[in-house]
Amino acid sequence: MNKPTKHKNSLASVQQVDRTRRILVQVAVAAVLIGLIGAIGINVALKKAERDDPGPTPVIGAQAGADPAGVTASITESGTIRIGAPSAARTVRVVADLQCPACQRFEASYGSLLTDAVNAGRVAAEYDIIAFLDHASSTEYSSRAANASFCAAESDPTGYPDWLQTMFEHQPAEGGDGLPDNTIVEIAEGAGYSDPDFARCVTDRTYRKFVRARTLEVLDSGIQSTPSIFVDGKPIDPGQLPGAIGS
Repeated sequence: MNKPTKHKNSLASVQQVDRTRRILVQVAVAAVLIGLIGAIGINVALKKAERDDPGPTPVIGAQAGADPAGVTASITESGTIRIGAPSAARTVRVVADLQCPACQRFEASYGSLLTDAVNAGRVAAEYDIIAFLDHASSTEYSSRAANASFCAAESDPTGYPDWLQTMFEHQPAEGGDGLPDNTIVEIAEGAGYSDPDFARCVTDRTYRKFVRARTLEVLDSGIQSTPSIFVDGKPIDPGQLPGAIGS
């Protein structure tokens, strides 16, 4: 009569071991799932933080030029590159994309005229270089060139107008590869930018996030094409610039 009892006890022990094993497996699986969920959550949070991070902001300290007009340079609160005397009677804002052929034609026609007016102390120029033509190259040249624009202004704002003119002279054809970073650096060297920090700023694309944010702000403001020219905040046709600034 005792044997069946012993058998039952043995079976109960085996079942208890199985139950314990199943519970341990379930606990382990739950722990793994919780860990995965936590890791996914952390990864999502990190990506969001990276996406929301505005990145570095270019800074140009006010610098007096060597000319009697006292031309200075700065980054305005709205993110434009401002070059001109504080006493300048008029402000010309140029919204442009370095991949834009119409912007190249504007620079060829009126760039020197605007620079002369700035150097004479009559006009302050605000260059608003944005990047909305990345689709026109296979390497996001528009964004890379706009980044280089802030690198140049920060490195040597007094040479910025010459740099801009030179960049437009070397504008790549639409639909191609665009200029590689090392070529952008070489072009800048020809315009007097030999500082290694400038080259590093270009190759590291230091201001890519700033460029993207600034571009969205400009487009959201209603700008629909480049070049867009404003004199004292009022839009004008590019061909009206000489008369608007008295040149």
